Amino acid sequence: MALNKRNQNKRSNILVITEALLIAYMGYISHFILTQIGMSPNVSVEKLIMNVGMLTVSILIIVELTAAGKKEKIIHLKVDESFQQFIADNDIEEIVIACDQRRGTLPVEVLFDCRLRGIEVTELLDFMERETGQIVVNLMYPSWVIYSNGFQSQNYLRDALDYTLNVILAFVILLFVWPIMLFTAFIIYCDDGRRTGVSVFYKQERVGLNGKLFKIIKFRSMRPDAEKDGAKWASKNDDRVTRIGHFIRKYRVDELPQLLNVFKGEMAFIGPRPERPQFVEQLVREVPYYNQRHNVKPGLAGWAQLNYPYGASVEDSMEKLKFDLYYVKHQSLLLDILILIRTVEVVLFGKGR
Repeated sequence: MALNKRNQNKRSNILVITEALLIAYMGYISHFILTQIGMSPNVSVEKLIMNVGMLTVSILIIVELTAAGKKEKIIHLKVDESFQQFIADNDIEEIVIACDQRRGTLPVEVLFDCRLRGIEVTELLDFMERETGQIVVNLMYPSWVIYSNGFQSQNYLRDALDYTLNVILAFVILLFVWPIMLFTAFIIYCDDGRRTGVSVFYKQERVGLNGKLFKIIKFRSMRPDAEKDGAKWASKNDDRVTRIGHFIRKYRVDELPQLLNVFKGEMAFIGPRPERPQFVEQLVREVPYYNQRHNVKPGLAGWAQLNYPYGASVEDSMEKLKFDLYYVKHQSLLLDILILIRTVEVVLFGKGR
């Protein structure tokens, strides 16, 4: 998932520190971390948690946690020399800070000593970003954004040649796919276009860079009366999708006409998928930081599409935003190439929606 994922063949002991009046809260964080990095969520709280004065400490053994049969009892420690000895005895390699209130609660001297001994001290958001390839929006706070790296272009050449590179790539791809596009248009016309007189193409208003509206172009994959009752979220097994529509959606063929949007400079090849203005208004109200995904051009392919299944609700939009913000923060030529390669795999093997 993430580009800098920890070597999974190496046994890593990670200590998570947070303030919590209820141990169950720390259990939630521990289970959340384990679930996000692909470990079994069925790990009991007692195996993860120890009470340390006003703090709650969780030991996460990231590899072979259940296989090792390691059972941690709930114990009580003071944040003093014995706590430092505990860190040394358990070969802690990284300490993750998950505290909301840090003044007067964090064992600063212990953390300082640990850092000098070569133990990593990491923010929870940075840890989750590194391990899962997403930014946990519901844990995000403004000061983390201000002081963290990223959210800027990593490649000035990429920025300067952005439109040129996208147009060249679109032209090269068009040379290969125009027979597929022509055949798709013909099949859609024969299926219901000739009978209904409706175009094989579908234009729909979307929100682009900096909130600017534009018309996206796709092959029509739904019935002509699909939105007779107004705008609706599209679902995975949507009954409005035509027979041909199921196939062209699975292999992303319906997206190919958006090459024209790339030529017009409205879209890039890589970026967050553009959403409809009706949904954006709702999502901006209900999902924190949702508008920040419009700081880059929308794209034909994106990090969220590769890492999250088809979204059809506000909750799904929240999950996809975590990956979109990761892309916004880390956008680079290397990440774009990685997304392109994985997208080609999705298209060739039909792993899409």
